[in-house]
Amino acid sequence: MEGFCFARCRFTRLVVAMQLVMGVLVICISMASLHRFYTTDSLLPGGLDDPAHCARFHTAAAGGYAGFDIRALADRVDEVLVQLAELQDKLEATALKIGKKTKKRKGKAAQLQQENMTMPEFERFLEDEVIHPLYGAHIALRLIRIPRPDPEGSENGDAPAVDPLVNFFGAEETRKYVTGKRNREGRPGAYGVNRTYGTIGHACVLMRRELDEYMSYDVGALCPDDWDLGQRLMLGGCDPLPRRRCLARASKLFQRPLPINESLWTLPGDSNVRWSRYHCRGYRCLSARNPRRGYDRCVGCFDMDREKQRWMGNGGNTNTSLADFRIDEVLAVKPGEVRVGLDVTVGTGSFAARMRERGVTMVTTAVNVGAPFAETVALRGLVALYATLGQRLPLFDNSMDMVHTVGVLDGWVDLQMLDFVLFDWDRVLRPGGLLWVDKFACARKDLDDYMYMFLQFRYKKHRWVVSFKSRDEVYLSALLEKPPRS
Repeated sequence: MEGFCFARCRFTRLVVAMQLVMGVLVICISMASLHRFYTTDSLLPGGLDDPAHCARFHTAAAGGYAGFDIRALADRVDEVLVQLAELQDKLEATALKIGKKTKKRKGKAAQLQQENMTMPEFERFLEDEVIHPLYGAHIALRLIRIPRPDPEGSENGDAPAVDPLVNFFGAEETRKYVTGKRNREGRPGAYGVNRTYGTIGHACVLMRRELDEYMSYDVGALCPDDWDLGQRLMLGGCDPLPRRRCLARASKLFQRPLPINESLWTLPGDSNVRWSRYHCRGYRCLSARNPRRGYDRCVGCFDMDREKQRWMGNGGNTNTSLADFRIDEVLAVKPGEVRVGLDVTVGTGSFAARMRERGVTMVTTAVNVGAPFAETVALRGLVALYATLGQRLPLFDNSMDMVHTVGVLDGWVDLQMLDFVLFDWDRVLRPGGLLWVDKFACARKDLDDYMYMFLQFRYKKHRWVVSFKSRDEVYLSALLEKPPRS
């Protein structure tokens, strides 16, 4: 018993001793911290009494946040907080209303009447009052874009280039629209353009040297052979271009185009295209069998035999996947209702040619990325709209029966850029119109983000297919119907 008490007392003394040692260490560390705090000015030349050194000290500490626009961030966060507060108020009011039981008397008999929601009413309430506001708040947070200097934008490396006009506008949506949208993961674009600006004219300020070169010409004479310079300006965001007072050049050997029934599936003659700004000097060079054809976004676009098989089913093509939709199956969803549409593509107009055979007029957007796509579309007797993704479509609201896209967006496009594009497509698409997303290619890790962008409009799904392109890439094909809105 005495041994037990002795061991217990020794253990207690050991614990007390350790506590005393820890206390002494804490006191020493505290004294050292206080001493360093009060002698901080000794670390700065001139001490803290010098305002210049003090300002330099604080500036160096906050240098990592100098590029942020705090006001824009605060405005966006305030908007989201207001949305969430309104949603909370609605939910609390609805819960309070459901919790109450109203008693109504009829004569002398007391009846307890409960107000119950039907299932359709409950689903409508959840969708309109809960899911949609939460979704809007989520989108708002995901699309926060703080205008900041671009360290890679300076040409001389002396100072970072700042997007012009970004801080000129007060509305945050305008500021977002005019901020440059970099290609996803820094992927290179056509003609070396690695970002796209909204078409408000400010990108012409960034590209002043190119614009001055483009607008240097002899009034009334032939225009310089510089269409590729104009397209570089357009792709960079200086779009629409200013008008010029010179005469557009044409091929010296321009020949009469083929009749419409023959021109749809026949390559035009080489003499109708000015080849001076292309790697190739003829359509034969652009064949899919030529490994050095000078472009890579549209393999086989100039092979008419191959183009005839597209959107028509298997046709002996073993590469057909579940993401390939047939035109006849798509048109059967809205029989007789698809009359005019927009085809946003990189190609020679084969989709518009197929639709024309079925009595549907398609306007095809065409940009000459390494090959004469715009000229080829026009020479096939189809309507070629020379427009970039950054340009607001020159079409009126609710005027298109269909919007079809293939090979343009894919996985390089910035999410906020895609958001503006999709809303513009939604604007021109009529209620009940069809959005055909044709083999949208992206990395598997980015699929959820891109699907999120397409699903935000709550279109009716007629078809929705995801298939593998490779081990790390997938295709997304969808046929969606725009709902009526009032």
